[in-house]
Amino acid sequence: QVQLVESGGGLVQAGGSLRLSCAASGSGFDINNMNWNWYRQAPGKQREWVAVITSTGNTDYAGSVNGRFTTSRDNAKNTGYLQMNGLKREDTAIYYCNMFYATWDYWGQGTQVTVSS
Repeated sequence: QVQLVESGGGLVQAGGSLRLSCAASGSGFDINNMNWNWYRQAPGKQREWVAVITSTGNTDYAGSVNGRFTTSRDNAKNTGYLQMNGLKREDTAIYYCNMFYATWDYWGQGTQVTVSS
């Protein structure tokens, strides 16, 4: 059984920064093969993809966060990260991490990020 636990969300003023963490635990997976997605869901809106970091360290970002958000990983800690800088009110959402590879597909419980003006 694999579990993802997210942390790092909270309330921040516009222009501020937060770093989200997503720690994987359990057995039966090789962290070196896993890719990490980050998604978010704002109130009344559909879940949207935010960023990805592949098993080889390649990254990609949604246009709305490109240049402000950075995703990274620490395989030794089985953890993925989403560094969010220059936060805007429209970044307010529940953020979810997603670890995936082949038939493996695991989700975190979500963490609330609220950006105030």
